[in-house]
Amino acid sequence: MDTPASRACGIHAARLNLADYAVNFGDAHPPLTRPQALIEAERCYYCHDAPCATACPTGIDIPSFIHRIAQDNNRGAARAILTANPLGGMCARVCPTEVLCEQACVRNTNEDKPVEIGALQRYATDAFFAQPGAPLFQRAAPTGKRVAVVGAGPAGLACAHGLAVRGHDVTLLEVRPKLGGLNEYGLASYKTAGNFAQKEVEWLLSIGGIEVRTQQQLGRDFTLDSLLASHDAVFLGLGLQGVNALGIAEPSAAGLRNAVDFIAELRQSADLSTLPVGRRVVVIGGGMTAVDAAVQSRKLGAEEVTIVYRRGAEAMSASVVEQQWAQTNGVTIRHWAAPQEVLCENGAVTGVRFAATALDARGKLASTGETFTLAADMVLKAIGQTYVAEPAGAAIALEGGRIRTDAAGRTSVARVWAGGDCRAGGRDLTVEAVEHGKVAAVSIHEALSVPVALVA
Repeated sequence: MDTPASRACGIHAARLNLADYAVNFGDAHPPLTRPQALIEAERCYYCHDAPCATACPTGIDIPSFIHRIAQDNNRGAARAILTANPLGGMCARVCPTEVLCEQACVRNTNEDKPVEIGALQRYATDAFFAQPGAPLFQRAAPTGKRVAVVGAGPAGLACAHGLAVRGHDVTLLEVRPKLGGLNEYGLASYKTAGNFAQKEVEWLLSIGGIEVRTQQQLGRDFTLDSLLASHDAVFLGLGLQGVNALGIAEPSAAGLRNAVDFIAELRQSADLSTLPVGRRVVVIGGGMTAVDAAVQSRKLGAEEVTIVYRRGAEAMSASVVEQQWAQTNGVTIRHWAAPQEVLCENGAVTGVRFAATALDARGKLASTGETFTLAADMVLKAIGQTYVAEPAGAAIALEGGRIRTDAAGRTSVARVWAGGDCRAGGRDLTVEAVEHGKVAAVSIHEALSVPVALVA
């Protein structure tokens, strides 16, 4: 945010020439051309019981869709993908395929170079969205049942689509002005160029039977009890609304902000040249959000950007590929350091003092007694988010601070399911959230399809 205090401490907009913004925030990884896709598809062994398909959280039949690309049947390939994963286009862009399907590719055994499954998935889905033609899916006859889906992120969208396909009427409630959740507000712009998140949402809603209500907040505009009174079932795809604190004093100072807010502001900006960024930026954290915030700070024109993480590189939740991406974009990553004090002067951030860390004899993280200071006029907190339980109510049982469910997504409250990042035991992956929504839709459909016994 641009304020007098932020400008005084070195946070400015328009650090680059206008043309540089378009280049910096264009598609980070250009899609495969048709010849490249055909050549790459021919590298697939089309394995029976393919380990890549087993490794995919949504169970996409990977050999099948790749074989169809090799046959130049992109529509058929897209059908195979979107049947298993209705957000397959976005997942092709943002999922860590290098540690999921591609890591399981049998070509790793002989060549140490897997088939580029993610790139091929994007090729097929992009081709379909460019020329969709007739609908891929037809909605079943109306069942007369109505389901409320709270939260229009990947889990909620997948659940809503799965229910609508089966003929149920869905009320999709979202607190923000746009649908998409993390896909729209929480990912780096260069991963989702061309407004792809909204194009995918538009396609998903085209199945029909989904009533969208935006800027509707659970606990403010409606309650779980009110939804249960007016709907046959409820799915909660609430995501993580809280942001973890640094664990030290956080002064009210210009330049100190949450990384998720910085990324959301950037994603919704119509003119990136108006976005202010510091000259020296420090990002505290070790996940995907930290990498996205750091790299985008560089792309906005920050001269020095440093990610600081309290443990070693192997403990970072950001994948090795993401860490390398940050480094190749001019971001320095410093490990084994925890924030000790945010330094301020005249109401603005001037730096952060860190304590060096190490594992003690018991394997616990501890301070070594050494300290160092990094100068900064912008500090972005990216140390994780938390589930906020109050809006859904105390009746929803938690586990480890998130909603406890069974394998099908059923919560402790009858007729209420949950999935995505708010659900306990997950890995906070887009593709996993989609699977949660997909599985819950099947479970809800089965529950609503059970005939009610007549009372004599």
